[in-house]
Amino acid sequence: MQIKFRTKKLEKICSEYAYSVKTYGPEMAVKINMRLDQISAADSVEMLIAGRIGRCHPLTGNLQKIYAMDLVHPYRLEFEKTADSICTVRIITIEDYH
Repeated sequence: MQIKFRTKKLEKICSEYAYSVKTYGPEMAVKINMRLDQISAADSVEMLIAGRIGRCHPLTGNLQKIYAMDLVHPYRLEFEKTADSICTVRIITIEDYH
């Protein structure tokens, strides 16, 4: 799958390891990189869900149509499918929504 980002800052966090370490710490930077690699390698979001890769799951309530994957507890990587292509996701945020 292809990956897009909601903001330039989020793209920088996800693509530059040093900036990711500075922002979230080394353990989180490794997890972010690992999750992005897993998303890139998958054929679809449904494949991530079916394989329970990173505990990928759809969110409910006011966050419908958004999916989340575990990072370092309690943080999650949130993303959505884009309308332009079935094989593209857009990373929305990294946050603790609990």
